[in-house]
Amino acid sequence: MDAPEPDEALMTRYRNGDAAAFDVLYHRHRGGLYRFVLRQVTSKALADELYQDVWMKLIDARDRYEPTARFTTWLYRMARNRVIDHYRRSAVRIADDGRGDTDPDSVAGGASSEPERQAELDGAMASLAAGVANLPEPQRTAFLLREEGGLDLNDIAAVTGVTPETAKSRLRYALAKLRKSLEAHHD
Repeated sequence: MDAPEPDEALMTRYRNGDAAAFDVLYHRHRGGLYRFVLRQVTSKALADELYQDVWMKLIDARDRYEPTARFTTWLYRMARNRVIDHYRRSAVRIADDGRGDTDPDSVAGGASSEPERQAELDGAMASLAAGVANLPEPQRTAFLLREEGGLDLNDIAAVTGVTPETAKSRLRYALAKLRKSLEAHHD
């Protein structure tokens, strides 16, 4: 069985005119990128708009693409910058709305057939979503880049413009706060 083609090679092929390579990249990264954007903003409609903007920026930037960093680092940096630009333009600080429009089934991977278990899972997912939403922005970004984007510490550092040690610290604090939030849910 052949290993999947690396993202950087696919993006290079797309830059050189291979539209099918874009389709592979899009399908490979659409879920994680969308969830990353959704958890950074206050509504699903806004997330949809910003998500599409990121892909449009990728399309616009394809001629300038050079594989100097991992593709995911480049993609998530574009997404993060697009979210930051949105908040700068609207002069609104990143806010928490409880993320009530996040469907727990889509995050958890599906519904359970047992009502008690489903209620417990729904409560835990709501607690986790609230915990993520309540994290300070740098910690939330580090956590979401790791969990939704699958980025490692060096890539998180590159996307956010900090040292790997700072990225590690932000991730560690985020995980500790989320653990505490989930423990409070179980009490």
